[in-house]
Amino acid sequence: MFDYETLRIIWWVVLGVLLIGFAIMDGFDLGVASLLPFVAKTDSERRVAINTVGPVWEGNQVWFILGGGAIFAAWPYVYAVSFSGFYLAMFLILSALILRPVGFKFRSKLNNPKWTTFWDWSLFIGGFVPALVFGIAVGNTLQGVPFQFDDSLRMSYHGGFFALLNPFALLCGLVSVAMLLMHGGLYLAVKTEGALRDRAITAARLFGLLTIILFASAGLWVSQLEAYTIVGQMAHDGPSNPLHKEVARIAGGWLHNYELYGWTKTAPILGFLGAIFAISFAKRGEGKLAFLGSALSILGIISTVGLSMFPFILPSSSHPGNSLLVWDASSSKLTLEIMLIATCIFLPIILIYTSWVFKVLRGKVTADYIKQNSHDMY
Repeated sequence: MFDYETLRIIWWVVLGVLLIGFAIMDGFDLGVASLLPFVAKTDSERRVAINTVGPVWEGNQVWFILGGGAIFAAWPYVYAVSFSGFYLAMFLILSALILRPVGFKFRSKLNNPKWTTFWDWSLFIGGFVPALVFGIAVGNTLQGVPFQFDDSLRMSYHGGFFALLNPFALLCGLVSVAMLLMHGGLYLAVKTEGALRDRAITAARLFGLLTIILFASAGLWVSQLEAYTIVGQMAHDGPSNPLHKEVARIAGGWLHNYELYGWTKTAPILGFLGAIFAISFAKRGEGKLAFLGSALSILGIISTVGLSMFPFILPSSSHPGNSLLVWDASSSKLTLEIMLIATCIFLPIILIYTSWVFKVLRGKVTADYIKQNSHDMY
């Protein structure tokens, strides 16, 4: 169907779409959980907030599974390095995510304030920690990760968990947290009413402003960051082997694509404008439009990272020549073709099913509805 070079670009785009889909769809779940102890003041309000995401959070996890599956099957070298180098970080994320279903199921089993408070904070951890660590992972990816391959393409990683917690990575983590809390607050604004809705809007506007400030700060830092560039020419359609190239590190290298391709500037602009629109529409009480604005902001922010780094997917800080690119880190041409056919079949089904679920579950969650259906609700 396509030549090898085109297939690699298609799968780079598909990976980006899946990551953006995860951030938008599961992002508001994480945001709601992170805001839970702060915007919901009473037990009734907290049950309302939990049940806004209760029917959909498991379905939204599909995007997380698809993203991990795509990395495993389409980009095996990236999977090997990231899941080995970020092993403890991944374990931390999974441990936090496990708290979510447990918290949802157990919170309302006992009518005891200490019991419910414990699970409320467990849900907070299950939302906040993944949001923070995902951003930290992106920050480390932009700086490069200390790994290398030997002549037999066996990978070795030379870093440690605490080395991931460097200042720039923590800044990226805060961008991620602010972005998802803005998104979660606006989802609550759409699905709730009364005082809970008002506090959710206030929180969303605050974190929208923080998103703009932190995203701008990260952009200024990136402009001074030592980045990576390919030296000379390399084949785009040859077998995947990350050892057959030369890579140099230069200051401000991640800005090169914006100079080369002017249209790429749309991504950071969308990141800023989406957040501005979200704040503006939230102030006017237009919850759905504000939520759309935050989704566009997420699209722009994540796209900015991908477009800045292209064709790099995961640079090596210790051995730049071993960095993983779109051109030398993919599966075989046949594998990409088969996976593309499967994606073209099943991804539309997922989109149609997800749209149907949200259509069926449209409308607000109220305290009266929770009270009337108490035994069936979280």
